[in-house]
Amino acid sequence: MKQTMIMNQKLFVHLNGGIRLPSTMHEASRRVLSLSSSDMKATSQQEDDGTPRSEQLSSVAGGIVALGKFDALHIGHRELAIQAAKAGTPFLLSFTGMAEVLGWEPRAPVVAKCDRERVLSSWSSWCGEVTPTELEVEFSKVRNLTPRQFVEKLSKELGVRGVVAGKNYRFGYRASGDASELSRLCEEYGIEAYIINPVMDQKQIILNKEFTDAKERGQVSSTRVRYALSEGDMNYVSELLGRHHRLILVLNDDQSFISNRNTISHPKSCLLNLPPKEGVYENCSIVFGKENENVVPCRVAVDRDNIRLELVEIDCIDIPSGDLRYLNIEFGA
Repeated sequence: MKQTMIMNQKLFVHLNGGIRLPSTMHEASRRVLSLSSSDMKATSQQEDDGTPRSEQLSSVAGGIVALGKFDALHIGHRELAIQAAKAGTPFLLSFTGMAEVLGWEPRAPVVAKCDRERVLSSWSSWCGEVTPTELEVEFSKVRNLTPRQFVEKLSKELGVRGVVAGKNYRFGYRASGDASELSRLCEEYGIEAYIINPVMDQKQIILNKEFTDAKERGQVSSTRVRYALSEGDMNYVSELLGRHHRLILVLNDDQSFISNRNTISHPKSCLLNLPPKEGVYENCSIVFGKENENVVPCRVAVDRDNIRLELVEIDCIDIPSGDLRYLNIEFGA
């Protein structure tokens, strides 16, 4: 029986003997830039470099901020980023901690937090070769702001030059403000406002009966992405996202895969984002490498407790071990 071998900087994974991860893995570094008494922060994948707060703020000042929740980073969200990039330096502004404040049940995100930078980077070709930057707003800090106070914060504290929002956008305390009021207040505070039509879902006849939420008017939404995943319709998921859905497994130092010939299994408890419904999915891939340049075809079986990967015509993977932390599983259409 073949054994797992770790030599130099490479992890040779022989599935007949099981897979064990190197002990040198560590959490990806992350930088948080305080923008306004911790109310707002910009995030990236680098350590805090000690840049003075004035310089950090200047990177946001004069920018164009797209407004939304940005859970799924779907094609509607991408369109907001595209319009922001046409007007200036694009930022995405969304709320964090809404579930805790409003008492919603916790649920897995559509896009794993560690994967968001990759997705946003993939938008750069649509955004004039610029990757949009995310701004996170603590919902508890702004939930009681009136529409006017919210726009005033954008103007005076962030110094943004413009905002982009969908025609159905609501904001302010109890969502009392609409896109029309946003435009009016922005004009008053000297901010450019770009209100765009939402990107519409092409499957209206099939899905209208599934949605009773008053906010659902047929536009592409994170709700529809979640619905498509719950149905296991990966073609539909890809249409809404504008890319294949990528599932991320976190790999702990003391864990091994359970393997049998060309099959490996991992518990669902290690998932960082939302999987599709239980079932078997063809045309999938294990993706790894610094630039995701290595792709191993597989089929994916999702059951109640586990994710099982069945390799296609291969029983040995040569994976570089440097900082190996996550397993990326991409679902083809």
